[in-house]
Amino acid sequence: MSEIKFPIGYYQFHKKQLFNFQLNRWYSLGYARLKDMEEAGRRIKGFKDWKREMLKLAEEAASENRLMNAAFYYRAAEFYLKSRDPDKEILYDKFIELFYEAFTNDEIERCQVPYESTFLPALRISTISGKKGTILIHGGFDSFIEEWYSMMKYFSNHGYEVIGFEGPGQGAALRKYGLPLIYEWERPVKAILDYFSPISSTLLGLSMGGWFCLRAAAFEPRIERVIASGHAIDYMKCMNPALRKIHLWFMEHCREFMNQMAALKFEKREGITSWVVDHFKYITKKEKPLDALEIYLLMNEQNIHSELVIQDVLVLAGRDDHFIPFKMYDMQIRALTNARSVTGRVFTKKEHAQNHCQTGNTGLALDVMVKWIENVS
Repeated sequence: MSEIKFPIGYYQFHKKQLFNFQLNRWYSLGYARLKDMEEAGRRIKGFKDWKREMLKLAEEAASENRLMNAAFYYRAAEFYLKSRDPDKEILYDKFIELFYEAFTNDEIERCQVPYESTFLPALRISTISGKKGTILIHGGFDSFIEEWYSMMKYFSNHGYEVIGFEGPGQGAALRKYGLPLIYEWERPVKAILDYFSPISSTLLGLSMGGWFCLRAAAFEPRIERVIASGHAIDYMKCMNPALRKIHLWFMEHCREFMNQMAALKFEKREGITSWVVDHFKYITKKEKPLDALEIYLLMNEQNIHSELVIQDVLVLAGRDDHFIPFKMYDMQIRALTNARSVTGRVFTKKEHAQNHCQTGNTGLALDVMVKWIENVS
């Protein structure tokens, strides 16, 4: 398959941002049709509608042999499912099956990378022309590596070998190999580097993956360049300071009470907070909400070790990112005191890329990344 096209524009598919962003996500990455996302946006009123409408689009696309669309509509249907929903794993498997069927003519090398007593899943795409270097790419809180395939294909078509991988808590690393989320991202990165021995490598982390990749670079000198897009240097500092103080006090002094209250409030309810808590439990393989959220506390300004990063660094941010407060961008730039070079790039509404991870103009973000790599190499 030829290079996937990235449409320009962040659309108002739905009045609620939690649904609107996800609909824009699949469209911006080049996997969804505009009219399909418009239709879903009109019909979805709440979380219960989400699964039904995305499944309807998936089945329609599959019946018309639009396998790429079908794969990502099944993925979208799975996205907001709670961990207790029996369809969660079924839809994941359906997504994977259709994804590789849709791209069966592409040269995708699927690898099992030895990691501790099991494996990490990875994809490798070789460049068709002269190799400029290797780009290693991964996500963060809620992505599968297959979602980044359009970006991987872009880099490959621009002369780079591309290796995408999932670390603990992500995709098949969690679902098939049983690996819960960790914050010491240098561990999976070491395994990937040991296995592939890439030359002139750039590590790209998306969303929460931006925190992970900077943490990994601090302890892994084999990485030469780092690109972090859409992350917070300290996730607890994304909260209101007063609420953060209260939250930390209860975590320390009333932990079991808080676990009980969280279970009562979120266990059987719908809503974005309920989904986030459930997803944290799912990817960390913890039974109690506060035990799962412990990793959120650990992903802080001290544990990222920005001062140990000595590579060339590119930090990307959306001016109106609804997940990450803009102050996190300035904090991260200032913290990279020993990096060989630090480049910051803020994307704006005028560029249609002001949102989380430049959703709305993925192509522009990729163009910025490639030019930066070429300039610092």
